[in-house]
Amino acid sequence: MIDDIQKDADERMGKSVESLVHELAKLRTGRAHPSLLDHIVVSYYGSDVPLSQVSNINVEDARTLTITPWEQNMVAPVEKAIMNSDLGLNPNTAGNVIRVPLPPLTEERRKDMIRIVRQEAENARIAVRNIRRDANHNLKDLVKEKLASEDDERRGEEQVQKLTDKHIKEIDALLEKKEADLMEV
Repeated sequence: MIDDIQKDADERMGKSVESLVHELAKLRTGRAHPSLLDHIVVSYYGSDVPLSQVSNINVEDARTLTITPWEQNMVAPVEKAIMNSDLGLNPNTAGNVIRVPLPPLTEERRKDMIRIVRQEAENARIAVRNIRRDANHNLKDLVKEKLASEDDERRGEEQVQKLTDKHIKEIDALLEKKEADLMEV
């Protein structure tokens, strides 16, 4: 029973860290990466679909992404969706290939990005701590229902704390790496 609680907490904490990895991938550093456009949706025959489902997204060089829509008539809607996104990008169309040059980050924009990255990391830490709280609450419930002893509860809480520390260290490492990437000129 206690093992199940720990296993569940570990899985959920791992998912929180994974979620942070995905959020950080969306924030751009100085380099072009296809995941920068992950959250952009395009109107495709009346329904909104992710950009990656209507086109190929490739890295041409360190500062340029190329997007090749699968259908010729999707070039204009894809270009419009990129322009309307909050990324501040200006796509250039040549035939049915859209090139998206990434402008260099200014010092002010880098500091804004670091602030955002730190907030995302803090949200992930809060999520991990909430999972720890839930796991400890479940352990206390086992003791109340006489399904586990207080010693088992204490050992279980120690294990959950170790899991929490491990996942928070992962979050801190991801934050440090992303901050270093952002400050790289």
